[in-house]
Amino acid sequence: MQLNTIKPAIGSTKNRKRIGRGVGSGHGKTATKGHKGQKARSGGSVKPGFEGGQMPMHRRLPKRGFTPLSKKEYALVNLCQLEIFEAGSVVDAEALLKSGLISGVRDGIKVLGTGDLTRALTIKAHKFSASAREKVTAVGGTIEEI
Repeated sequence: MQLNTIKPAIGSTKNRKRIGRGVGSGHGKTATKGHKGQKARSGGSVKPGFEGGQMPMHRRLPKRGFTPLSKKEYALVNLCQLEIFEAGSVVDAEALLKSGLISGVRDGIKVLGTGDLTRALTIKAHKFSASAREKVTAVGGTIEEI
């Protein structure tokens, strides 16, 4: 085998379609663009969302809602997920990240009261739901708001 004899595998390459190069090519005359009209012209086509001059859908529909700039996005953790920690351990952002319960802290951590907690834990978070507070204190755990 020599470098000057190497060829690509059969069927792996395809010839470029040369349009507008004479009738014999099969793509001469109109060069696959059909007859006249906007799409046959150089640089001619309609922009995305153009509906032939009628009022476009995005302008017919009403504007609705907004995104508040002050909205905080908390990383949510349920009480039933905290069962993986041993009794008496401290559950904070670092422990939650290490265990994989949250992927990032964002604007803070909020503990929700879904499920039951059977161990007394010290939980450090930015926010707690009312039911989460009750369940943690009922088991003998402590809550610390950061």
